[in-house]
Amino acid sequence: MVKVSLRLVAMDVPSQDVITRDNVSVKVNAVVYFRVMDPTNATIEVENYLFATSQLAQTTLRSVCGQVELDELLAEREKINTQLQNILDKHTDPWGIKVATVEVKHIDLPQEMQRAMAKQAEAERERRAKVINAEGEFQAAGRLAEAAGIIHKHPEALQLRYLQTLREISSESNTTTLFPIPIDLLSPFIRKE
Repeated sequence: MVKVSLRLVAMDVPSQDVITRDNVSVKVNAVVYFRVMDPTNATIEVENYLFATSQLAQTTLRSVCGQVELDELLAEREKINTQLQNILDKHTDPWGIKVATVEVKHIDLPQEMQRAMAKQAEAERERRAKVINAEGEFQAAGRLAEAAGIIHKHPEALQLRYLQTLREISSESNTTTLFPIPIDLLSPFIRKE
């Protein structure tokens, strides 16, 4: 007589060395949740269903993770978990075992790969900052062009701007002495003839 537990089993899949499709060496571990549905088959069809399920989980984990690139392995865990669960469930079905869930727990990257990814992320942040800065400069140039058009149509606007600037300068620093000059002296430089 053999006793078989029908409770859900959480089996840790030891860390596996995997070479991804883009030739990056990583260590991946997982956990498999399964339950014996047919104790007769779990006893008769396989010598030790716990050991067999563990071995199958290890080889399947290496196989599935080896077929994807590193970015996909990091970004699409849910898809990989589902793929692992389907493969394991199909192979353990004749043993009377139902694999409920497989979860990739940890992906351990080599130090040089972590540094390369950190540099890549920093370069991406710098790129976005430069794009945002360039967009700001473009918008500022557009506004300046609009202001120049308004001043060209209404020359008295330049006189008002001049007076406003004088007021701002005089209120900010008390040690500066200003000698305002008439704006008419600048008109030959402003008008193109």
